[in-house]
Amino acid sequence: MYNYQPEIEDKALRAVGLELMFMTPEKGSKEEGVTAVELAKMVDLPLELVKKKLVQLKDAGIVQVKGINPKYWKFDNYSFQRMDENDDIFKLLCCFDDIDFDKYFQY
Repeated sequence: MYNYQPEIEDKALRAVGLELMFMTPEKGSKEEGVTAVELAKMVDLPLELVKKKLVQLKDAGIVQVKGINPKYWKFDNYSFQRMDENDDIFKLLCCFDDIDFDKYFQY
């Protein structure tokens, strides 16, 4: 199984969160959202780790899930904007110092 490593875990949470945050219809996501399998391929992380991070984001209230099999995950921008600025997940997703936005947008 997966060994917990805080630095890697934070990078994984950030990668999953940012990918969902900047998800666009051009990336092939459905109106309902994106599946964990699709997301794992996008962020190049193990599926089990991505699922764990999705649940963490859902528990924080910033990701919605629809369906049963497959589950579709979608970022909830409304809830994210209302998060406490001191929340660890909020701070993690708002630190854009080393983010390459070309990865998320086509200019």
